[in-house]
Parts: sequence; structure tokens; C-alpha cells
Amino acid sequence: MTHHDRAAAFFRGFHDRLCAALEAADGGGRFREDRWDRPGGGGGKSRVMEDGAVFEKAGVNFSEVFGEFSPQFAAQMPGDGLAFTATGVSWVLHPRSPHVPTVHGNFRLLTHGSKAWFGGGADLTPYYPVREDVVHFHRAWKGVCDRFAPLADHAKMKRDCDEYFFLPHRGEARGVGGIFFDYFDGGGDLDAAFAFVTAAADTFPSAYVPIVDRRRADPWTPDQRAFQE
Repeated sequence: MTHHDRAAAFFRGFHDRLCAALEAADGGGRFREDRWDRPGGGGGKSRVMEDGAVFEKAGVNFSEVFGEFSPQFAAQMPGDGLAFTATGVSWVLHPRSPHVPTVHGNFRLLTHGSKAWFGGGADLTPYYPVREDVVHFHRAWKGVCDRFAPLADHAKMKRDCDEYFFLPHRGEARGVGGIFFDYFDGGGDLDAAFAFVTAAADTFPSAYVPIVDRRRADPWTPDQRAFQE
């Protein structure tokens, strides 16, 4: 089985597990699924929850695509030739309550000829930050990184997340960060990189759902809702 096939199989299962965990956390909402095909090769499954008990709108998407880069684009990427594959899961979760943070995340594998690498991460955007929640989110990511240290450098991944999601035109960060990495191949050991990525992906529910559980019943005012929007 190729690295792409292994990663696609994991991401396909993770897509199902994450959606099930979010439905359980919401306590009422359900995802609807749309399947799509990509002209040129591959496709995916897009799942959306709307008007849930917690999530006003949530999207969790799986994709597995392949084809050829343009020569100009291929020249900018690691690897050789034009053939590529890509697979991964991405999500954006928008809560109804201004006290429950929005969260973004994705994990993915790309291959280009003889090269393959992982990328991804997750970041938290609270409207009204609570120190306990921010510490919990960061502690979860540090825990999984430390399990794979020195391969996974938490300090670097946290710093890269802070830099990647800084909004220069507003002079502020998009949220309180998390982890972010790209072109991650385990120093040439893609099996080790894959082990970290699978563990990191499976960490997400425990990083986020306890925050949802703590904040979902907090009352909010119309002004707080307006600020959220």
C-alpha cells in the first residue's frame, strides 16, 4: 500500500469519527453529505451541519484527488514531474454561542513525483477568551507533540501557527493559535511523520469538545451575539 493509500484510508475513517464526535457534542444536529467529483481525477465528501443545538454551521470535508500540475506550478513544488496526489480532512466549526470558540483544522498528505509530505494543524478563535480553555487547547497539542519529540517540535509548530494566522491588515492574530506545519516528512521518515499526523488528528476532539461542554450553557447578551457576528 502506498503512503497515499494509507493516508487516504486513515483520513476517510477520521472524517467519519470526527463527524460522529461533533454530532454527539452538539446533541441534536446532524451532518448532511454531498459527494463531489474533481475534473481531472478524484473527489470527496463534504458534510455540513446547520442549525444544531451548539453549531450554527459546521463543515467537515474529506478529499482525495490526483492529476497533473501545470509545469509552472510543478516547478515551485518539491518533487519532480507533473503527477500529484492529495488527500486530507478539513473543518470549520461555527458555534451559535459567542462563548464557544470557532475552530479551524486540517490534516493532509501531498505527493509530487518522488516527494511526499504532510501539512496541517488546528487553531482556536474565541470571541470571549477564557484562560482555562486556551490553556486546555494548547496543552492538548503540546501533549501529542511531546510524544513524538524531537520529530514534532511543539514550540516551532505553535510559533508557525501564530505567524501563519496573523492578520497584517488588522494588526492582530486571528485567534489564540494552536499548531501548524507544512512540508513535514519526518526528516525523510514518512512512516514516522504519518504516525504523528494520525495521533494529532485523533487529538482534535479531546482538544476542542471539552471547551464546548464547558461553555455551551453560558448565557449571552444580544450585544455579545452582535460582537460575535
